[in-house]
Amino acid sequence: MTTPPAPRIRPRRPAWAGRNYTLLTTAAVVTGLGNAGALIAAAFAVLEAGGDGGDVGLVAAARTLPLVVFLLIGGAVADRLPRHRVMVAANSLNCLSQAVFAVLVLSGEARLWQMAALSALGGTGQAFFSPAAEGMLLSSVKGEQAARAFALFRMGMNGAQIGGAALGGALVAVVGPGWVLAADAAAFAVAGALRSLLDVSAVAQREPGGGMLRDLREGWREVVGRPWLWSIIVQFSVVNAVVGAAEAVFGPLVAEDHLGGARPWGLALAAFGAGTVLGCLLMVRWRPRRMLLAGSLCILPLALPSAALAVPVPVVPLAVVMFVVGVSVEVFGVSWMTALHQEIPEDKLSRVSAYDWFGSIAMVPLATALAGPAEEAFGRSASLWGCSALILALTLAVLTVPDVRRLRRSGTEPVAEGGPAAAPDTAPEPVSPR
Repeated sequence: MTTPPAPRIRPRRPAWAGRNYTLLTTAAVVTGLGNAGALIAAAFAVLEAGGDGGDVGLVAAARTLPLVVFLLIGGAVADRLPRHRVMVAANSLNCLSQAVFAVLVLSGEARLWQMAALSALGGTGQAFFSPAAEGMLLSSVKGEQAARAFALFRMGMNGAQIGGAALGGALVAVVGPGWVLAADAAAFAVAGALRSLLDVSAVAQREPGGGMLRDLREGWREVVGRPWLWSIIVQFSVVNAVVGAAEAVFGPLVAEDHLGGARPWGLALAAFGAGTVLGCLLMVRWRPRRMLLAGSLCILPLALPSAALAVPVPVVPLAVVMFVVGVSVEVFGVSWMTALHQEIPEDKLSRVSAYDWFGSIAMVPLATALAGPAEEAFGRSASLWGCSALILALTLAVLTVPDVRRLRRSGTEPVAEGGPAAAPDTAPEPVSPR
């Protein structure tokens, strides 16, 4: 008697990792790999064209300025038009700008104004892409598994950025910055193709709005009507600025003067990257009920790197500090995304995301520019201690906001005032965004 063959067991993804979520995560990893290497390549392209450190900063600023200017408009557009189309259009613009950048560098004809203009185009594309992408991601999952989905998404992004920076730096040294920029253009093309496959068949037609200004006002009301939301946005407008100044300006200076140069500072940054991956793994399993309380408490360690640089401590303790901060940042990041997913209406997600992004980046260029004058006026150590004090003061102030302490995960206890209490989901599988 012949025994029938055992049925083949086909591996299947988790129920909550639906088609849209999988496509979005894959595309984000692809562009994360390309972007991390392209940032390094752009800097070396400027230097190879005869530029100096100031010119590198100019090209970087050319990308940041339109990102700040167009973010709020991008959020309104993403809530008005189908988000996947906005994402694909932005990817196409980024692909085109990086491809032209690559051709100019490879031909040896790149000029500073051309590189700055192309960087500005890239920043414009990012301004429209980011709110649409976050709105699409937040609406691609539902139920109790949303936090796990966000944790895995962030882990993929962080891993791509770490790997992309390492690979990009090596490729710049071997084949030159032009080819790395070309690879980034190809990554945008692949990601755009993946995002064009998103299933939007269940997306309800959005009602025509009363104009761009009305859309922006509605998004603003969503923000100011929730104390937990606007208080944390205000907090991070300063926290991100001082952290950016400490890491971009003071960190390399301290490393050069006291730690032995760029290599120890690179080790500290690598430790931070490793911490972010571990933090995401932690949030795959841990779902704190008071998610914003847990997340905000984990912002307190962000004061440690500035303090460690102010001392300054040797490289091993600094790396340990950066690792701990990497873990804590991801606890906040996943908790924040979960809160937005739970509390913000789907049709306003991109506008709220745009205000969030705007608050996070608007003051970074100013703080970076003021770091040098602050060092001259107060001294490096005092400036770094000031960074730590600002982070602690703002975080403790946010913890006094009742809604930050009380906001609970849906299905446990009532949520904070001002936010729609999402009913517990009986089916955690993802659905297409409405």
